[in-house]
Amino acid sequence: MHILIVLIFVLGYLSIAFEHKIRINKAASALLIGVLCWSLYVTNLSSLIRPEVIPTWFTMEAESEGITNIPLHFAIDAQHLHQTGEIASILFFLMGAMTIVELVDSHEAFAIITDRIRTTDKRTLLWTVGVLTFFLSAALDNLTTTIVMVSLLRKLINDRKDRWRFVGMVVTAANAGGAWTVIGDVTTTMLWIQHKVGTIEVMKELFVGSLVCLIVPLIGFSYSMPGKIAVVERHSHRQSDIQPWHQWLFLVLGLTALLGVPMFKTLTHLPPYMGMMLSLSVLWVVSELVGHTLSEETRSTTGVLAALKRVDMSSILFFLGILLAVGSLGATGILQSTANWLDHVLPNRDVVAIVIGLVSSIFDNVPLVAAGIEMYDLPMNDPFWMLLAYCAGTGGSCLIIGSAAGVAAMGIEEIDFMWYLKHVSLWAVVGYLAGAAVVVAML
Repeated sequence: MHILIVLIFVLGYLSIAFEHKIRINKAASALLIGVLCWSLYVTNLSSLIRPEVIPTWFTMEAESEGITNIPLHFAIDAQHLHQTGEIASILFFLMGAMTIVELVDSHEAFAIITDRIRTTDKRTLLWTVGVLTFFLSAALDNLTTTIVMVSLLRKLINDRKDRWRFVGMVVTAANAGGAWTVIGDVTTTMLWIQHKVGTIEVMKELFVGSLVCLIVPLIGFSYSMPGKIAVVERHSHRQSDIQPWHQWLFLVLGLTALLGVPMFKTLTHLPPYMGMMLSLSVLWVVSELVGHTLSEETRSTTGVLAALKRVDMSSILFFLGILLAVGSLGATGILQSTANWLDHVLPNRDVVAIVIGLVSSIFDNVPLVAAGIEMYDLPMNDPFWMLLAYCAGTGGSCLIIGSAAGVAAMGIEEIDFMWYLKHVSLWAVVGYLAGAAVVVAML
């Protein structure tokens, strides 16, 4: 039965990796394998669960309550429902963050940043875009930042191949910037919510390595991009009744709301999603009050209800399905066995984390990190968790399909897979390995 569960997981994983080939949304595949793996586990407990896995205290408590099928009770209540609670906290966090970003974007607040870029020198623009993307990604998230910056580049650069080079740098910078804060990348967020890394500690340990991961490709790209870009005629796209004060208000509130979540967790010790819900509720109230200053047509596209409709629910369901599937592998003991095998095959856990990062450029980094969390029982802020946060966040830059930022850029700009492999991947790999070496040295 272990083999069947692993087979279903692998086949589902392959369907996720090749969703564009088979034309089945990865969320559907993830949900299917998540439910199937758990169903096979709980219906075959006699051959899958070991008696020593069930704690003595749990057995005694169950017997005192007159429960006869203790393994099933343990699998449902102690394993599945416990994991469901952890997954729910991650999903609520992501939904809140996505809604806040959509709300800020609907009030065109990001234009305050992008409209201030005026240079036409390619190298200057490259460094400006790279550094801006790096820090913006740390404050927002790599996917949102990529969408904002690619939209900016489409307004700045006419030549398609020139623009593709800048977009490749945006993907690399967004992933590097997202790795060193707990809200910048979903994998770092997962490690934070699961109490594997701390808010301040991850910034202290990963900032320098992430910066190296940015600077190395920037230097490499600078040598191949001399000259000027053709100036694109600029004109405002701002809706007539959205005023500058609307933009400034939601930019400041949005960034404050997102950056305040870690502080809320530190002060209250409540799960991070509670802080995100507080931030969302405050922005919701403000948007309702500000909405009275806008026309009915504008209000219908800038309110929270409109923002909720634009939230990518397929991504939320994908996370649900894949986290359920990985959790089932943890419940059966498969991941623990895999961890033991990796410890024997690979020289040390630093290499394990680096390999996971490289593999994440082929497969999605969310299930890889979820598997890593289930595989190792290590204390909070252990060097392995820090290196895993860096590697999983930045390794996806090595291929265009290796990260949400890359996939988004690929979709918007229709970048060819082989073009990215030829012009961007080498510098992305060099930057990734250089940053990893710095992180290892600092840990």
